[in-house]
Amino acid sequence: MAPKVMQLLESIEAIVGENGIFEDDARGVGAIVRPASSDQVSRVLKLCNDAGQSIVPIGGNSTMVQGTHRGRGELALSLERMSMIEEIDTESRTMTVQAGAKLQDVQEAAEKNGFFYPLDIGARGSATVGGNIATNAGGNRVIRYGMTREQIVALEVVLADGTIIPMQGKALKNNTGYDLKHLFISSEGTLGIVTRAILRLRTLPTSQCCGWVSVPSFEALTKLLTFVEGFSQGMLSSFEVLWAEYYEFITGPSCPHSPPIPYGDPYTVLIETQGMNQKENTSSFEVMLSEAFSEGLISDAVIAKNMAERDRLWAIRDDVNQAIQLAPIWAFDVSLAINDMEAYVDEVKTALNERWSKNSLFTYGHLGDGNLHLLPAVGDGSNETRIAIERIIYEGIRKRNGSISAEHGIGHHKTAWLSYTRTSVEIALMKKIKQTLDPGDILNPGKIFGEDPCTILTE
Repeated sequence: MAPKVMQLLESIEAIVGENGIFEDDARGVGAIVRPASSDQVSRVLKLCNDAGQSIVPIGGNSTMVQGTHRGRGELALSLERMSMIEEIDTESRTMTVQAGAKLQDVQEAAEKNGFFYPLDIGARGSATVGGNIATNAGGNRVIRYGMTREQIVALEVVLADGTIIPMQGKALKNNTGYDLKHLFISSEGTLGIVTRAILRLRTLPTSQCCGWVSVPSFEALTKLLTFVEGFSQGMLSSFEVLWAEYYEFITGPSCPHSPPIPYGDPYTVLIETQGMNQKENTSSFEVMLSEAFSEGLISDAVIAKNMAERDRLWAIRDDVNQAIQLAPIWAFDVSLAINDMEAYVDEVKTALNERWSKNSLFTYGHLGDGNLHLLPAVGDGSNETRIAIERIIYEGIRKRNGSISAEHGIGHHKTAWLSYTRTSVEIALMKKIKQTLDPGDILNPGKIFGEDPCTILTE
């Protein structure tokens, strides 16, 4: 290790203590720094900035786009020692937390106090609030409550030079110039380190109705979404769609789940509503599905009778790892207009068939917010295959004015394709913001704008 680096680590250890830093020998990269306060984060960043030492923030390491990728010599900054839930204010309906708090802990703390924190993703047990904010995490309830951005009242952020931007108050409205917190939400740790947050809490629903339905066509699927949103009068919280190939796989003999509805239709949907009166809401939910059946929008349905049955339905939707264990498999997260989805997925499938005679395309998504996840199981796992598949997936998105990342971010993995979603003017402006806030490029370098060394693109 170079003497300058050793000296820097000694100075950092003097700030964070002996237990606040350790070498990541298993990966052969730089040390992991674990500050215990915002002041320590500030002092560490100032040291790194003055020394030109790059530092990569890490949360629960549930990133899907190599957002915490770091090279040899790059330090990692973990806020795992800053996981405190500082306050739950029942009058302002807010929760103040440190950025290292786990999402599931936040959800459970809110519920214990009679409130509801609506953000929910499959990695809730490991994902941190800071990571959610840095990536503007979406998840299962965006259709009703919005993404992470809509859950944030205020942020405390430490800039690259150690400057602390303090949190403002708990009021939802603050229309005094630029709302700076939005710069850091979805910035993937490239502009500053979020250290604390004030989260918005909602009224805790006292009823949940959950059903699984089969749908005979995409036209019926879009009509069903409109119908359910209108009928439920604002109570629709989830509308999760599985294309047939994925549904038949995830409930097939190689997976631990049984199909709640027989195979045969091109789509199945998990529908969930949340309200305040279980008896009335259950009756209304049953009437809603009955009318949807009468109008030809669904072919079959099953309704969860209790929480255990509801959890079994959600386990089918959440168990993406069953597919990811296949090799080789590639994960994509895109968004586009709902009325473009059917043609887009068909186009991707056709392109895969033309290039590879043997392939599977597992497709599922939140639909109501325009988000699709595609898992093509194809090819030999080579970089050449990866580039070919990415081009197929992203070309269709570019010509439909969609996004190559609906909720996972760009990270290190998607940098070469950023121009498929953002114009040159937008990218230039984002780079100016980065240069202004982090002129030394020490914060999570190579993310969003950096070149992916594994990808060579030709126009």
